Amino acid sequence: MPLLYKKIKSSERNALVADMLDRFNIVGKKDLFPTQLSGGQQQLVGVARALIGKPKLILADEPTGNLNSQQSEEIMQLFKKLNEEEGVTIIQVTHSEKNAAYGSRTINLLDGRKI
Repeated sequence: MPLLYKKIKSSERNALVADMLDRFNIVGKKDLFPTQLSGGQQQLVGVARALIGKPKLILADEPTGNLNSQQSEEIMQLFKKLNEEEGVTIIQVTHSEKNAAYGSRTINLLDGRKI
């Protein structure tokens, strides 16, 4: 959908989607409905959908919540690369100290207040 809004031609859209599916190793799932995907696969699709439009800002709420440790590591490495190489700002909400360590700035909250 994000590519439709940007009025990208069908052939280019198909190529970009194929690239993204391959990047996240979910090519075999392309014809399935969301309810036919596992929670982790749905999470990967959400991340792929967010990235396909090449945004300058990503708001990520528990982006690795339903992923296994390998998938989580891949997503966090991808976010780090996007930030460092393409200047994408990523604001992440997480309970994971490991994921938080990827950030260049961390704000800790307790009961909605900065600590």
